[in-house]
Amino acid sequence: MQERFNPKLRRFLFVAGFRYCCSMTPEIKTTSEKKLIGKRITTTIAKNEAPVLWGGFMPHRKEITNALNSDLYSVEVFAVGFFKAFNPNAEFEKWAAVEVSDFETVPDGMETLTIPAGLYAVFTHKGRDSEALKTFGYIFNTWLPASEYVIDDRPHFEVMGDKYKRDSPESEEEVWVPVKLQ
Repeated sequence: MQERFNPKLRRFLFVAGFRYCCSMTPEIKTTSEKKLIGKRITTTIAKNEAPVLWGGFMPHRKEITNALNSDLYSVEVFAVGFFKAFNPNAEFEKWAAVEVSDFETVPDGMETLTIPAGLYAVFTHKGRDSEALKTFGYIFNTWLPASEYVIDDRPHFEVMGDKYKRDSPESEEEVWVPVKLQ
């Protein structure tokens, strides 16, 4: 089933002041399966409990001994149809994680997540963490409705690599949005 962008989400982002942020063209990439180890919470867009999640994860991330690199993954796992019937109070899973080679060693208090292979639109968010809604507003209000793609029901994620500098105006992170052709 094709999932077009929900007008309620567009209005939510617009009312929040995020109608347009920039003109960016994503790279369309096919990724292989990714194995992640980390911590998760159930939250809502309205609550935004990401700081609590990351505060619980970061002191323990070095316990993950089979990480592929130093990149951090912020992952959102939404229910099927989440964007079709958008509600900022609808719950979803939020993960703080790192990519690993295997699941043979999982530290106490952490869990595993497999992101299936698939097609993604990859954007670069430049700027402070607090300005990320502008990027998401652009993706969902401008780029997606004008594109030949619709949201696919797979995890969304952000990769915070070497250019990520927490809440710095010079920071960069990749925003991976799962898509499929209409």
